[in-house]
Amino acid sequence: MSFRISIPTTNAPLELNIELGTSTTFVGANGSGKSRLAVHLETVVQDRSHRISAHRALGLNPNVPKISEANAKRGLKFGRPDESSQFGHRRLNRWHQKEAVALLNDFDFLLQVLFAEQSRTALETHQKVRQGPLDSAAPTKFEKLQDIWHHLLPHRELIISGDDVRVRAPGTEVLYSASEMSDGERAIFYLTGQVLVAEQGALLVVDEPELHVHPSIMNKLWDQLENARPDCAFAFITHDLEFAAARVGQKFIIREYSAGPRWKLEAMPVDAGFPEEITTLLLGSRRPILFVEGDGGSLDQSVYRCVYPEWTVVPMGSCQDVIRAVATMRTNAAFTRLRCAGIVDADDYDVTEIERLTELGVSVLPVSELENVFLLPNISREIARAEHLDDTEIEARLGELRTELLTIAAQPESIDAVVRRHTVRRIDRLVKRIDVSRERSIDQIDSEFRAQAHALNIHGLAEDRRRGINAAIAAQDLPALLALLDNKGLIARAASRLRSTRLDSFESWLARILLNDRAPALVAALRAALPRLSSA
Repeated sequence: MSFRISIPTTNAPLELNIELGTSTTFVGANGSGKSRLAVHLETVVQDRSHRISAHRALGLNPNVPKISEANAKRGLKFGRPDESSQFGHRRLNRWHQKEAVALLNDFDFLLQVLFAEQSRTALETHQKVRQGPLDSAAPTKFEKLQDIWHHLLPHRELIISGDDVRVRAPGTEVLYSASEMSDGERAIFYLTGQVLVAEQGALLVVDEPELHVHPSIMNKLWDQLENARPDCAFAFITHDLEFAAARVGQKFIIREYSAGPRWKLEAMPVDAGFPEEITTLLLGSRRPILFVEGDGGSLDQSVYRCVYPEWTVVPMGSCQDVIRAVATMRTNAAFTRLRCAGIVDADDYDVTEIERLTELGVSVLPVSELENVFLLPNISREIARAEHLDDTEIEARLGELRTELLTIAAQPESIDAVVRRHTVRRIDRLVKRIDVSRERSIDQIDSEFRAQAHALNIHGLAEDRRRGINAAIAAQDLPALLALLDNKGLIARAASRLRSTRLDSFESWLARILLNDRAPALVAALRAALPRLSSA
């Protein structure tokens, strides 16, 4: 049994088949028509659909009046408990004629279904016991909810009676009303209850399944709920990339929405050369992609986002990861509509390598590592100006910073450390280029490898870097020196000299003013110093 759904797109309609026991995930940015897609799925499937809106009220009232199970189910499904209720009443009573944006306020109906089902199941069990031996009692939906709850939130215990829901910390006797639970706890209770009470063979359309749920347990929650309802199908509509990547099943990127309604959808490629989370981000982006080094730290992200606002910035880790990402994206047919580029630190690339990277679409920073960019004189000057210092004080501080940086760089142990790291990286890079794939025997491979490795002039590599550092120090050429030094501790000197503060406070301050557009002159100086990219 399955659901056959046609989704209008800007081209031919997408004919979708969702089988029971499976899930389908749609992921898109804000404004991509996610909620309207949820409405479309509900409208097409009609009675067999059960939609959980992104706009949902989580006011939990365990003292809700108890009504019959049939009426409670009608209230939950159609918005009113009358016996005459049907799918046609859902738009007015459940969604108040605003299906995409109405606040779904059905927690009372959900609780009424759970209490009524508990009473019916308990009565049936009681009657069976009276009739003869009973091997086991059928679990109520409240008991299933408790099991899932305790698996996810072992620090809170649900105590459910015939007419109330309360909570306590395990091992204590102090109870409090479920109405006093946190937003996250109420969200887990609500979502779990909604899934458990859905009718058999339903399509559960879940808009923003991540709402109010902590990321650390979100995937565990939906794993549990999918396992609890193998008789249903799930359609998740989300903007959470990590959640989308963790789901099993067919996946689609929502790129655009236009009136009609029409969506621009792309199926997630099976093997795009990237982790699913990154693939989802790339395909969902409306802007060109800029791959950068790093792990998404606040300062790196702030710099790249303010300097390249028209690009989607994707941290990839190492320089090799950036280079590989650009090459993969440019050769993969799944990404032909997207423009991409990369930026890597200047560490250890020679002129030939920089030319090769430029041809690939990867630019090289003018400094050894991104932190050094704040030590460039023009940028340091704008940092000092942001402190509202007068010109005399600014030049004095810049002079002190320059002298301190040159002094640190000139220390023999400092030069030795930089030269050693440079040499190790150069050897690693050159060894990785050794090619023995054409050799036909082990002896030939051994001979060729030794010959190519012997050609590495290790002392020459070290002396070239030492000579460059000494020349920059002698000329007091700070920009040239910052292109050679990979000392992450240098930025702490800028924090002390320019703002009289510690490094962590300095980096937090930089991140704030860059992203909040509070230092346009500093942003302009950064743009002038960093590689110029064309997003066209």
